[in-house]
Amino acid sequence: MLPMPHSTEDAPHVPLVHVVRSGFHEGTHFGAVVVTGPGGEVLHARGGVDAAVFPRSSNKPFQAVAMLAAGAELAGADLALASASHSGEPMHTERVQAMLDRVDLTEDDLGCPPALPLDEAARLSVLAAGGGPRRLAMNCSGKHAGMLTACVAAGWDVASYLDPDHPLQQAVARQVAELSGEQPSAVGVDGCGAPLFAVSLTGLARAFGRVAAATDGEPALVAAAMRHHPEMVGGTGREDTRLMQRHPELLVKGGAEGVHCAALPDGSAVAVKISDGGDRARMPVLVAGLRMLGVGSELLDELATGTVLGGGRPVGVVELAPDVF
Repeated sequence: MLPMPHSTEDAPHVPLVHVVRSGFHEGTHFGAVVVTGPGGEVLHARGGVDAAVFPRSSNKPFQAVAMLAAGAELAGADLALASASHSGEPMHTERVQAMLDRVDLTEDDLGCPPALPLDEAARLSVLAAGGGPRRLAMNCSGKHAGMLTACVAAGWDVASYLDPDHPLQQAVARQVAELSGEQPSAVGVDGCGAPLFAVSLTGLARAFGRVAAATDGEPALVAAAMRHHPEMVGGTGREDTRLMQRHPELLVKGGAEGVHCAALPDGSAVAVKISDGGDRARMPVLVAGLRMLGVGSELLDELATGTVLGGGRPVGVVELAPDVF
């Protein structure tokens, strides 16, 4: 078993990304990044990679593994959706509803909060029709439908499925420990209401690499579903979806508060944590890690640098800080 991670408050925060406006260094995003090899060995690290982090939605593949192990009948696009932070497009919400229908449950059984779709076109369509926030449209509804499917299959109570002591959530905790090689050091509540288990950023990279490299069992099924149905993992125009469409060998999943993970079939992986949670800082660091692992494309070139606007036109960049890699 690997050493227990520390609190993030004890982690050194290092400069990872610079924000440059009109040639002026306007701001800096701090954080940590780790690149691990096929055997989980650390190839490159900057910042507090041994400190505990909440994986947020990068945790979803591990939760899906636990769902399958509990007996959930999930496959293909449904399994990808159970691992997703979807955009709330009709292709997502209709499939979530179908998942619930198959186990004789309803939208009201979902424990995630109501939300409008993340996708702009879908959101405007809902509002134009006089609709409002719904649990189905919340980006984690596929995961929650998958959890309910697992509870029905195992004969577990569905009303309390988000309790950290529920058999399903205990199974998730065991999967996180097994895949990361660490006992979770903290338990929290994710934005969707599900329990969340803290591990080190290095442990998170190792766990992601193990799922990506799996050749049999539940982890292999989850990885294959996400790779074959990237449109379910995110949605139209989303980074995770675009990366897996362009690079079908990749397994990619981002999370809130500046967390992002990617891994290759050989088990090598990149895990990023931006200290201030800034979404714009994730991609320059993740792309640099993927390039270190030999991945390259025009899409990565595009995602490597963000755009700073002034008066509606580009006037600067969001770019990797010097000496990160």
